[in-house]
Amino acid sequence: MDIGGKIKRMRIEKQLTQEELANRCELSKGFISQLENNLTSPSIATLIDILDILGTNLREFFNEISDEKITFTKDDMFETEDEDLKYTLKWLVPNSQKNDMEPIIITLQPGGQYKEDKPHEGEEFGYVLAGSIFLHLGDKKNKVRKGESFYFKPRANHYISNPGKKESKVVWVSTPPMF
Repeated sequence: MDIGGKIKRMRIEKQLTQEELANRCELSKGFISQLENNLTSPSIATLIDILDILGTNLREFFNEISDEKITFTKDDMFETEDEDLKYTLKWLVPNSQKNDMEPIIITLQPGGQYKEDKPHEGEEFGYVLAGSIFLHLGDKKNKVRKGESFYFKPRANHYISNPGKKESKVVWVSTPPMF
């Protein structure tokens, strides 16, 4: 762990100069500079004082949070198929159920449809990559073609279907995750 670098980042986040931090901890500006450049190490008592001024403690400071994965490859994605309803669903972000939104790609074969969802909180967005679909919202049916999108608050039963003679493909994002 880069202790000095982490202290420097925290000091800057708190909008403190080295001199201000040093004065609050009753240390010298030179000591803070050496510490931030990993040229010296503080005693435990001194580190506790510095962390207190920076608004944290030893446990939080040394608790390493691994970097969150932000890009995903085909190997990360998971796919499932429903032969009866004639669709394939691909989760684009693994474990996205823990996030605020859940992006998927649904591929509908001719005559296929995705399962019907009941009303729920949140929002739904979709973009048609290939073919065309019908978006069923309650008693209404909206045609959405390749290059077009849809966006709605799911206050009624809803699903998509493929009335065409060729495959349809839709990027669909739900918040909160529902798929």
